[in-house]
Amino acid sequence: MSESAQQSVAQPDVERNSGESTKLSNDGFRLVIIHNDEVTPYEYVINILGDLFMLSEELADHIAWTAHNKGTAVVVVRPRVEAEKLVKVARGRARTNGYPLTFTLEQS
Repeated sequence: MSESAQQSVAQPDVERNSGESTKLSNDGFRLVIIHNDEVTPYEYVINILGDLFMLSEELADHIAWTAHNKGTAVVVVRPRVEAEKLVKVARGRARTNGYPLTFTLEQS
């Protein structure tokens, strides 16, 4: 193998940041906040946190308990665009299932 071929194998080209990833990083992160309500079942909250936010059952239970006792809790911290999508899907799923479960965003 030639020296230039060896270099390209040893040091693959690194993809430059696309405009989208730069925009995400420059736009900052958001806290996804869950709000307690008196209607949504506790187990449903744990399921949403596990299924949608990909949290362990133990962490989902802790967040649900915190929201239940303190009124709100931080679920995750994500780039703005990702956080907005998660909140939209979570709200939609809760409404489809007949629950008023609410998530909001705060700048980190």
